[in-house]
Amino acid sequence: MTLPVTESLLQRLGWDDGWEAAFADHCAAGLVPARVAIQHRGAYDLATEEGEVHASAATRFVRDDDLPGVGDWVGLDRETGLIEALLPRRTSISRKEVWQKTREQILAANVDVAFLVQALPLDFNVRRLERYLAMAWESGAQPVVLLTKTDLVDDVTPYLTEVETVTLGACPVEAVSARTGARLERLLAYFEGNKTAVLLGSSGVGKSTIVNALVGEEVLATQEVREDDQRGRHTTSHRELILLPTGGVVLDTPGIRELQLWDADLEQAFGDVEEIARRCRFTDCAHDQEPGCAIREALADGSLAPDRWQSYVKLQRELAAVELKRNHLLRQERVREYKIRARQNRPKKKR
Repeated sequence: MTLPVTESLLQRLGWDDGWEAAFADHCAAGLVPARVAIQHRGAYDLATEEGEVHASAATRFVRDDDLPGVGDWVGLDRETGLIEALLPRRTSISRKEVWQKTREQILAANVDVAFLVQALPLDFNVRRLERYLAMAWESGAQPVVLLTKTDLVDDVTPYLTEVETVTLGACPVEAVSARTGARLERLLAYFEGNKTAVLLGSSGVGKSTIVNALVGEEVLATQEVREDDQRGRHTTSHRELILLPTGGVVLDTPGIRELQLWDADLEQAFGDVEEIARRCRFTDCAHDQEPGCAIREALADGSLAPDRWQSYVKLQRELAAVELKRNHLLRQERVREYKIRARQNRPKKKR
């Protein structure tokens, strides 16, 4: 990543009075502010006022959960090349790590806008979009649904109509084509005020192509689409902050094959379902056999689509299962800590 060196580089990266105040104590300790641009195994590329710096995390970050992630603001000791401080995150987009691990994976930190990217026509999936929306609303960032490759469909209107059934008008929707340049200029408005935006979606939906279009040059490698399904081949292998010429930062991410939720805002993402449920006769209605169940009535009269309801129930169960595992791991950790303290405080036997 190449960053231009200017007098206001930190501001263009998103630094503001709030970050300045949060960093005051670290500045007094001789640290300089930097933003994590790329995270490697055991090392980082940082963007600083003087340009790009390669650094490592200090030993104080003893757990993987405590390590800085891409988008974080940190305090750097220029003499040692070590990250010594991590500023509290304003927003954090995360998921459960894949496979069987019950651990949070930070996808992006301190982002203002989350572009949820789906390519038309074959990548379009409203059920998957619901999952992304639930994650994005929980993060604190503003979600924006971004439909790409509009040049591959005759009419984008049916897709926009279907998106509206899950966004409920609560977030913007943009439909663009990087190939033709159609409506790409609309995306620049989301970076005004040196905001940070992240692109999230499956492999091959055109995220890197969008980044190149925003920057105005090919800073990320791309590959031609496959003829059989019109999807691009996977090219991005790591998360990376890229400074836009007009100010603001875009964060490109590898394609997400499976999005397992860690935390999610189902109340915001499924506001229509929650509103119907509040009309049930009983506040603890299980929506099964209880009389006066508004959910069953809505399903019967068609005002609530079965697919929408099943998606809501599925995500509820998934989050409950993750929470159960998290609580179990927390109890195990507390037991281990108790045993360690007990051994440390145990009186030594006299010889």
